[in-house]
Amino acid sequence: MARLIPLYIFSLLLSQRVHALWPQPRSINTGPSALLLSPSFTITVAVPNAPPDLLAAVHRTRAQLNTDKLARLVPSRGADDLQALAGARVLPGLTLHLDGDGDEGHAPVMAIADEARAPLERRDERYSLDVPAEGSQAVLSARTTLGLFRGLNAFAQLWYFYDGGARPAPAPAEDRGGTAPAAVVDAPRSSAGSASGAGPWVYMLNAPVKVYDGPAYPYRGFMLDTARNYFPLSDIKRTLDAMSWVHLNTFHWHIVDSQSFPLVVPNYAELAQKGAYSADAVYTPRDVECIVSYAAERGIDVLVEIDTPGHTAAISNSHPEHVACAEASPWSTYANEPPAGQLRLASPATVNFTVGLLSAVAELFPSTLFSTGGDEINARCYADDAQTQSDLGGRSLDQALDAFTRATHGALKKLGKTPVVWEEMVLNHNLTLSNDTIAMVWISSADAAAVADKGFRFVHAASDAFYLDCGAGGWLGNFPTGNSWCDPFKTWQKAYVFDPLADLTAAQAKLVLGGQQLLWTEQSGPENLDPIVWPRAAASAEVFWTGTGRDVRSALPRLHELGFRFRRRGVRAIPLQPEWCALRPYACDLTA
Repeated sequence: MARLIPLYIFSLLLSQRVHALWPQPRSINTGPSALLLSPSFTITVAVPNAPPDLLAAVHRTRAQLNTDKLARLVPSRGADDLQALAGARVLPGLTLHLDGDGDEGHAPVMAIADEARAPLERRDERYSLDVPAEGSQAVLSARTTLGLFRGLNAFAQLWYFYDGGARPAPAPAEDRGGTAPAAVVDAPRSSAGSASGAGPWVYMLNAPVKVYDGPAYPYRGFMLDTARNYFPLSDIKRTLDAMSWVHLNTFHWHIVDSQSFPLVVPNYAELAQKGAYSADAVYTPRDVECIVSYAAERGIDVLVEIDTPGHTAAISNSHPEHVACAEASPWSTYANEPPAGQLRLASPATVNFTVGLLSAVAELFPSTLFSTGGDEINARCYADDAQTQSDLGGRSLDQALDAFTRATHGALKKLGKTPVVWEEMVLNHNLTLSNDTIAMVWISSADAAAVADKGFRFVHAASDAFYLDCGAGGWLGNFPTGNSWCDPFKTWQKAYVFDPLADLTAAQAKLVLGGQQLLWTEQSGPENLDPIVWPRAAASAEVFWTGTGRDVRSALPRLHELGFRFRRRGVRAIPLQPEWCALRPYACDLTA
């Protein structure tokens, strides 16, 4: 009598040959054949006048193919694949080209960096990838260099590594690259083993692979707070690398806050001199240029935030005349967390100061987006500040806030910037905001419909789904029963099942730009950055690239693999389960 195979074992057998791309492509078709990467594998850039950042991206991809050395996540770690590899063909190379090359009126080739910093509605990240099974050249095509970059990241995730034991020689395959004048990036022979004899081998089991891909939403971000605790450039760069591998395209840099002002702003250097934690804990204009360039070359735009008028206590260290209730006590009366202090929004001198400051910061960041914050404004602070009460001159607080915002946003718009604000500026205050203002919905995902009802485009950044700092316990002193305000811990599953269109009408749904996960750093620093962020932040990367309608059960094996691959690349992603479970998909399901 035949023995029935348990469901999870059947699923495991199927999973052994499926791809593990993250994020999941919008359309992918795979086959049943094994395919080896040639020891002389080349990447041919058939792009006229290929920009240097595209060539650099190709070199990084080539390096990943050589150094990832990710064994397949099965108990044998790939040893059982030797039989399939015995008859495998060899992939000689990958050719990159831009669709439309040579067409009349085709636009000049733009750098990845320029494509990444274009306005959201003009970014084109689509690509197609064709990896044949019979040993002919693979082809990656796109309309833009940014699309080619996304495709390179996907291609690098297709391959596994096995090193050990002998295997039969593969079937003969022609091994040639592209033709001049294309640029060719060669692979060191030691990386992929030999075309005959013993390993190591770089291979896949699901050729041919055909991918047609592009994002569901134009904004896919991650926010890092560098004011509560300082992060060196190396940590930010590593985070940008990881973001690029999962197609995130916006680094929301919450660079200053009440606790510190680490940004060195031209003509306002005193803010960092007196507001940073130390002279070493600052970001100079050169540092900013480094991060902005590094990000753009990896397909990421940098959205800077200078929160105003609240969260500005650090400015009082150099300009006490502009800050109300600076470090007032008890702080809980005047702010959501210490220290208290917010800009005197009704003061003409403070308005002029803020306009000048934001304009100077805007010159450092080429993005078309600029966040002025606007969250958690404390009315009691202004009520108890004699100067503000005098400056109001009979106006309401909202009227003064409206004048303040029109002045700051007006200055930014003259510089070509689109203002970004937190949701309170739309929902809690009666303000005149330009129609192109973008709102970040953070207090609750239930507020999205109300923001959309006001007609504003918005980004999902809800604390009930996307806050990575929740559940870490209380951080305030002398409060033993305290806990994080946004408990519980936000799992990757919570973010992954998020529906960006929940409770929205068809008209409102068109206002969704995308979403992001966020790390507020009261309890985070360089020491724990990677484990807190990765691989959890990859969950929203797939939600806003691929779209909803996916399930956590089928996602988990792919997310395991992403975590393993991240660790191979130097990002300290936290394990999601015991390794035993990671090597046996679905075996640790509650119903297994």
